[in-house]
This record gives sequence, C-alpha cells and structure tokens, in this order.
Amino acid sequence: MPSPPDFSPSPEERRALLQYARHVVESAVRHSSFSAVSEDPIFSAVRGVFVTIHAKNKLRGCIGVVEAAEPLRSSIAHCATGAALHDPRFLPVRPEELEHLEIEISLLSPPTPIQPADIALGKHGLIVVSDRRRGLLLPQVAAEHQLDREEFLAETCHKAGLPRDAWKSSAVQILGFTCEVFSDRVEASPK
Repeated sequence: MPSPPDFSPSPEERRALLQYARHVVESAVRHSSFSAVSEDPIFSAVRGVFVTIHAKNKLRGCIGVVEAAEPLRSSIAHCATGAALHDPRFLPVRPEELEHLEIEISLLSPPTPIQPADIALGKHGLIVVSDRRRGLLLPQVAAEHQLDREEFLAETCHKAGLPRDAWKSSAVQILGFTCEVFSDRVEASPK
C-alpha cells in the first residue's frame, strides 16, 4: 500500500526504523543472520529511502532507492547492507568500526518536475535525467557543502556524468523531492 505524500513517521517509528537499520548493518558486517522486524505498520510503508552511514563524522557509505517498489522493511535492509558493504566509493565497514557508526535515514517524497528558480536549498533534493544518465543529490548535500542553487544543479549534473551546465538544456529533466531525515547520532553533552 503506497504511503501518502505527506507521510511523516512519529518519533517512535523513527527509532524503530533506525534500530532496524543498525541491526541490519551489524548483521551484514559480522556476516550473521538477523531476526525478522516487528510488525509495526511503518515497516509496510512504501517509500523511497536512503541509508547513510557516518563513522567519526565522515561519510562511510550511502545507498538508496528513489522509486520504491517494496516496503520499507525490504528497502531499508537492502540499502543498509549496501551502504555498509557495497558502496563503491568505500571499503566495506569492518567489525571494529561498528561502535563508531552513525546511521541516518532519509525518507523521500515522490520526485516531481521542478524549475531551477523553485529549488529551496536544504529543502529539495535533486535528480537530473538525460537519456540513460541520472544523478541524485539529497537535500542535505547543498547545506553541508554550502552550495548555491547553480552549484547544486552543477554537482547533480556532474554526479550523472553530464557537463556541469547540462541543467540549462531543455533535454535535461530536473526533478525535485523532499526528505524526512533522522539519525541515531548522540549529541555530546556540553561540559
């Protein structure tokens, strides 16, 4: 059953999704099996999702699906395993790294066409499409790297393997989406 566009998980559901993603990562890294997830309805929602792993504040892996075809239970399992072991930019996560990992989940709204002038930095993620090439950047990328609108578009084109100014062409489709982003980061308490 598809999730409505304004779908927003409760704090308890966010915790359950994060605990599940962490359990999947730990099981994948240790090459062990894991037990089935609870029957909480949130795991049956169908939604695009990215699982991002950081270790000591550095990106360690990020894998996702934009157009969801299966429930979050399956999508998160595939993405968490992929981020831990199969992101081609990184070596697989090692067991000794597990205690230092931060798990972040981004739940995506359905992508829709967007005009460059309508892109709200930090709110919209982008997908550029040209023929068989696609590039995607999550909304947090623009904020983390302090990109302006044109730089964000150029980086998304670059990720697709297109010239940085390809977004100006009418042959390139620009799609925008928003994300619900949450993590299990434990903030250090002030001393």
